[in-house]
Amino acid sequence: MTSSSLFAEAKRYIPGGVNSPVRAFRNVGGEPFFVTRAKGSHLWDVDGKEYVDYLGTWGPAILGHAPEVVVDAVQQAAANGLSFGIPNPLEVEMARLICEWVPSIEKVRVVNSGTEATMSCVRLARGFTGRSLIIKFEGCYHGAVDSLLVKAGSGALTHGAPDSAGVPAELAALTITLPFNDPERLETAFHAYDGAIAGVILEPVPANAGLYLPIPGFLETLRRLCSRHGALLIFDEVMTGFRVAKGGYQELTGIQPDLTALGKVIGGGLPVGAFGGRAEIMDQLSPDGPVYQAGTLSGNPLAMAAGLAQLRELERIAAYEKLESLGQKLEDCVRKILHEVGRNYAFQRIGSMFCLYFCEPPVLNLADARRSDLNAFRSFFHHCLRSGINLAPSQFEVGFLCTAHTDADLDRTLQVIRKELA
Repeated sequence: MTSSSLFAEAKRYIPGGVNSPVRAFRNVGGEPFFVTRAKGSHLWDVDGKEYVDYLGTWGPAILGHAPEVVVDAVQQAAANGLSFGIPNPLEVEMARLICEWVPSIEKVRVVNSGTEATMSCVRLARGFTGRSLIIKFEGCYHGAVDSLLVKAGSGALTHGAPDSAGVPAELAALTITLPFNDPERLETAFHAYDGAIAGVILEPVPANAGLYLPIPGFLETLRRLCSRHGALLIFDEVMTGFRVAKGGYQELTGIQPDLTALGKVIGGGLPVGAFGGRAEIMDQLSPDGPVYQAGTLSGNPLAMAAGLAQLRELERIAAYEKLESLGQKLEDCVRKILHEVGRNYAFQRIGSMFCLYFCEPPVLNLADARRSDLNAFRSFFHHCLRSGINLAPSQFEVGFLCTAHTDADLDRTLQVIRKELA
């Protein structure tokens, strides 16, 4: 079957023909392609076309697709059983490794997705503080969680519906949404709702409305205000955790949140999430405390084996140095191309994550990101796709590099970018 015929068939049985909205290509036009195989930094579709991939299964494939060390670990684990519903040694190893690598985490619980991790962090923050209000930031996407689908990013933003239908107004009213990188508005909110804020959740590097970085002092102000007012600071490092550094973005800044949500990279390509933080907070979880959280497949042995194999390989091969080198080459070359062709577009990067905005810099928040020329992005995206370069089908998503990307991959990609932007 071709991609076109598969998509037609899929639309008969799956809403929109996809199991996650952004995959439908609605915001860029055209139809999605269907993948049959992925290896290293490349994909192959059912029509036999090969692509250099910068989607990386939306972040988890930091070693590239189907790395042997991960595949071998999964095969060995599968031979002993696919799921137990009973504690297994691998989940203890994973918990120990997370606590050793992430500065702020003293105890951790493994779940099945980043969405489940952020949802649990919010519930735990409310249970620990006895308060109801949550602060989030415009454009930060924390998964398909009712209380956090308010001015969200990722697919919700891409499809023009930051506020999802089905979220009760009464629940949305418990979420205060502020612009990112605006410390004055943050100060005002804490003063207005003093004693009522359970926690503040954010992507410390928002990566679901494109990619923009915190301005100097913003996270420090946030940490100070949370400590002063008794609110918990929650870092959603589902994207940045184990990708920008061994200990996530908090390792780079030295700012320690009270709770951290993790996902993507720690699953090695299988469905895994985790959340952790200070022991006194985590001890409020059932069965030790009154905050309930559970999951039949939590700590699944295949997922634990995959994640452990990937994390250990990252350490063994000094992956972050290689990823930074690849990222710096990509950034330098794209900026040079933009200068040569006279395009004043914003290119933003941290480590192996990057975004080319089709608007002038600076891009510091969601309002800035929305200045992007979406028609220009659509044209660019389809030109790249026709040329065998796979990027996220949205201006408001990031690209990912992996350790399997080569200089030849980047050279081919840069040639395509130059041709389209010229």
